[in-house]
Amino acid sequence: MVERGTFLGAVLVLLLGLSGTANAANSWGLPAEEKVRFEARVVDILCELSGNCPARCGAGKRQLGLLRDDGTLVLAMKNAGMFSGASDDLLPFCGRRIVADGLFSTNFGVRVFALQFLKPVDGEWNNARQFIRNWSKTRGLKITDPKAKSWFRHDEKIKAVIAEQGPTGLKGRN
Repeated sequence: MVERGTFLGAVLVLLLGLSGTANAANSWGLPAEEKVRFEARVVDILCELSGNCPARCGAGKRQLGLLRDDGTLVLAMKNAGMFSGASDDLLPFCGRRIVADGLFSTNFGVRVFALQFLKPVDGEWNNARQFIRNWSKTRGLKITDPKAKSWFRHDEKIKAVIAEQGPTGLKGRN
């Protein structure tokens, strides 16, 4: 029979061991999908490519990416929310190293990265859904509000573009 102290100690070791591997990427069924976790520095992509480097990675007006130690520049095209990019999640970490967890996918020869979770190297995991949090807060909505859940149907900018160009974006061909 196992002593109570030994059993509790084993449970504690197991729980502590599992806590470091939390938040692994979830499959989305994407073409050539690959689950990955890697460390990288958050960068302003245009700055990296052109040398045009405004303060704070463009203060939310630039596409952000991840620069790996081997020099690979990863474009984080998507976050874990519907129809939203990863820049809102990455901006607070501009110039800093993070651990990124998500999916690489290749479609028509283009390799892209969908960020699902991130954390400072020695920090806590966060799910990559900051865009919807920011969108909801700006409009005085709770993140659980139905309008927030389908934000793309309620966004003023999107509605204006659809009104001008039609639902397909092909003005005069809708």
